[in-house]
Amino acid sequence: MKIALIAHDKKKNDMINLAIKYKDTLAKHELYATGTTGTLVMGETGLPIIRMKSGPLGGDQQIGSMVAEGKLDLIIFLRDPLTSQPHEPDVSALLRLCDVQCIPLATNVKSAEIMLEALKDGKVF
Repeated sequence: MKIALIAHDKKKNDMINLAIKYKDTLAKHELYATGTTGTLVMGETGLPIIRMKSGPLGGDQQIGSMVAEGKLDLIIFLRDPLTSQPHEPDVSALLRLCDVQCIPLATNVKSAEIMLEALKDGKVF
């Protein structure tokens, strides 16, 4: 599967911890991430990740383009719902595209864990 990892600033540590916990599962898939998230996860896990631009600099839109073209199978986007994001229209567009294209989207740690556990157990959704 092709999996994208995105995390708002206050959720980057959660993404790192999630990637560490599911490193063996993630290692079996092709990973993409927005710039800073990808750099941090790679640094902590050694997982190979294809990095896009930082979210506010167009990374969310790059991931959205991949969704629109059918090039992603799962997105884990740990969002910070309590902090205003300057690129909120890009975030909203990405969420809409996932719904339109029926791409599984985890927006918090618990939903991400459920999806990663399914992958770990060999269950494809």
